[in-house]
Amino acid sequence: MRGATAAAADRRAQATARWVRCAACGTTLYVPRLSRLLGVCPDCGHHHRLRAGERIDHLLDPGSFTAASDRIRSADPLGFRDRLPYPERLAAAMESTGLDDAVVRGRGTVQGTEVVVAVMDFAFMGGSMGSAVGEAVTRAAEEALATRTPLLLVTASGGARMQEGCLSLMQMAKTAQAIRACGRAGVLTVSVLTDPTFGGVTASFATLTDVVLAEPRALVGFAGPRVIESATGRPLPDGFQTAEYLREHGMVDLVETRANLRPVLGRVLALCAPRADDCGHRPPQRSEARERDAWETVRFARAIDRPTTLDYIGMMCADFVELHGDRAHGDDPAIVGGPARLGGRNVMIIGHQKAHDTAGLVARNFGMPHPEGYRKAVRLMRLAERLGLPVVTLVDTQGAAAGVEAEERGQAWAIAESIATMAELTVPVVATVIGEGGSGGALALAVADRVLMLENACYSVISPESCSVILCGDSGRAAAMAEALRLTAPELLRLGVVDGVVPEPDGGAQRAPEDAADALKAAVLRALHDLDGLDGADLVARRHARFRTLGVVADA
Repeated sequence: MRGATAAAADRRAQATARWVRCAACGTTLYVPRLSRLLGVCPDCGHHHRLRAGERIDHLLDPGSFTAASDRIRSADPLGFRDRLPYPERLAAAMESTGLDDAVVRGRGTVQGTEVVVAVMDFAFMGGSMGSAVGEAVTRAAEEALATRTPLLLVTASGGARMQEGCLSLMQMAKTAQAIRACGRAGVLTVSVLTDPTFGGVTASFATLTDVVLAEPRALVGFAGPRVIESATGRPLPDGFQTAEYLREHGMVDLVETRANLRPVLGRVLALCAPRADDCGHRPPQRSEARERDAWETVRFARAIDRPTTLDYIGMMCADFVELHGDRAHGDDPAIVGGPARLGGRNVMIIGHQKAHDTAGLVARNFGMPHPEGYRKAVRLMRLAERLGLPVVTLVDTQGAAAGVEAEERGQAWAIAESIATMAELTVPVVATVIGEGGSGGALALAVADRVLMLENACYSVISPESCSVILCGDSGRAAAMAEALRLTAPELLRLGVVDGVVPEPDGGAQRAPEDAADALKAAVLRALHDLDGLDGADLVARRHARFRTLGVVADA
């Protein structure tokens, strides 16, 4: 009888193990189906936690993973004891997880691109970071640096491991300097933040990578939400510390579902590798342009149906991954950018973004960036420099955003930093004025080795209307001021402000967008070809000399 009862209990346990409740919506889920869905609830989309091995299986190409040969385990440097001695806690964690500590590391491929990978497992003492975790992440970064292989980190952690005291705290410094060493050497680093990622892991290696991705609704932060509520005595905003909240506030590049992570990672890895397969001879850049009335040119440049930066990227580039955020305040939709594949080359492409309808224009502030937009651009430029990618910019703005908030967040400082950063980039830089080029807000993306301008674009220190108001008392003489400002492509070519004029179809780029995109793409590739073979010091010196000569003075 006892045997029959035990057998029945075993059957009930097996049946229970095949069904679980969703932690978010409470739906009862069939475990084999949930596994096929990569742990994502089919009803509410909640991403359940995965073990390190499961993450490796779904992120890396099948059969490509090879674990690191050296094994790293935590010691007991403090002789720490709470309810249990630390060694006993470690032994229990190793037995229950089958792991040496909270990180699994090795090598593998993501859609054919080789990576060094380190994946955290929350099941091992809450993914807490002690000496073994810090050492494993650091060794992974050092291997990536030594072999010049991209580094992929997947995080899941409650924070520091208290049982190792201040030595746990020191792992933040150790891992941070290892990630920065990769950055200085131009080795790409990518992190995937999963639920939860907190404390010392978030405040060190997890957020220092070149590209930061996160899973939907993953909780990420420094202090936990209960700690913050207790300290402040105030309720937290809706969605606080979720991946989506962080994306809105400029802290992560992308929030991707688990099913999309491998393909997105594959594209990022492929696009961030320096490549130049299409480096054959290119004919000289066309220099002539049809003369057009200045005010008519302004109206062409401002046309709402004129192609935007994202339109041109879609028509010119074989692939593009938009990255987001300035890592300080927010993500400004008035500037877009990310790695792209342009005619056989990988480039970092950045531009002002308008829209084709009122709602879109309002959402993107009419293409007028706030300081966080320029800081995002600077972040992408510096990433391009570390990775050896040319920078291509598309300029189309009335000017930088004006207002109290922009000034409070340092608009002038952000523009100045963007201008100075472009001047010092050691990779080729090609700027294109595709619509309006307004004031310092435009120049912040146009300090380049080659500055090209579409035939019906305009580029000026001020808008004709504002010029008329300031000098004439009202906007009625805007057309005359447009002529006086010499803001058309032919005039600016004669002044030496631009290096080439890209022809547009009859009726403007808006009449035949694909033809305009083909002409712009060819012009950019010609310019990049002209810059091939110049080292970083040459590029910087020539760029300085180019802008040093601009301006006309009269002897006293």
